[in-house]
Amino acid sequence: MKKLNRFPKGWNEARVREVLAHYESQTEEEALAEDEAVFRKRDYTVMVVPKGLVPAITKLVARERAAASRGRHNKAG
Repeated sequence: MKKLNRFPKGWNEARVREVLAHYESQTEEEALAEDEAVFRKRDYTVMVVPKGLVPAITKLVARERAAASRGRHNKAG
């Protein structure tokens, strides 16, 4: 029987373990500094949305990124 991969595209068990190890070994100060750095980025925003909307928002962001990527490829050719 073939083992099902339950990871998102580009992810595997080793990558998940690596990310977990990173966050589990962080001190509170390191975690706070990492969070604060994200909030200082000018090209990102943080929003509170109902959990039920997260899948739709994720799809919208992916669709917009794909369209932007196609636009860059079309201009280059």
